[in-house]
Amino acid sequence: MKAFVAGATGETGRRIVQELVKRQIPVRALVRDADKAREILPAEAELVLGDVLKPDTLSIAIGDSTVLLCATGAKPSFDPTGPYQVDYEGTKNLVNAAKAKGIEHFVLVTSLCTSLLFHPLNLFWLILVWKKQAEEYLAKSGLTYTIVRPGGLKNEDNTNPVVMSAADTLFDGSIPRTKVAQVCVEALFQAEAKNKIVEIVAKPEAAEKSWQDLFANVA
Repeated sequence: MKAFVAGATGETGRRIVQELVKRQIPVRALVRDADKAREILPAEAELVLGDVLKPDTLSIAIGDSTVLLCATGAKPSFDPTGPYQVDYEGTKNLVNAAKAKGIEHFVLVTSLCTSLLFHPLNLFWLILVWKKQAEEYLAKSGLTYTIVRPGGLKNEDNTNPVVMSAADTLFDGSIPRTKVAQVCVEALFQAEAKNKIVEIVAKPEAAEKSWQDLFANVA
């Protein structure tokens, strides 16, 4: 296995890279600024220059990777096209490149509530709408996929067990980004994670379950 990570310098993406390195899985990290990325990412990660909005850069960047994890996301800005460009067009470009390269498993991080049009987050240029469109594009692509929809993202880790549920069943809650990264990487190893949407939060009162059980319990 060799993993390609898009959005590698983001708060979630860098934790995915760290988790892959921890498991001694070779990583190609897609970055736009190698100097900045080198300060953030583990030395073991191989940095490759490219941009999800420039599809001609992606094939070379993916190289000989066998699995792809996407944790890109539009940053809040005054550009109304941001979420459309990054969350939809960028993901679409990655999906197309992944198909052309024969990627074996595509893991996409989106968000809880992507199916809720009247959600406050959609005030940010319809960000959940475009994430949902990206999910649908991936699901119809023919690639083996896992779509991970986390609740509110926290930078600090905690010991709360992960709660995993099927699409459109969790509507609130939060989760540390470290746990999101663990779920994304674990999805690559669990047969029960294939071609599923999983919604995840972490709750102190939840029962501790194995990764296998968590994925298996999602229809």
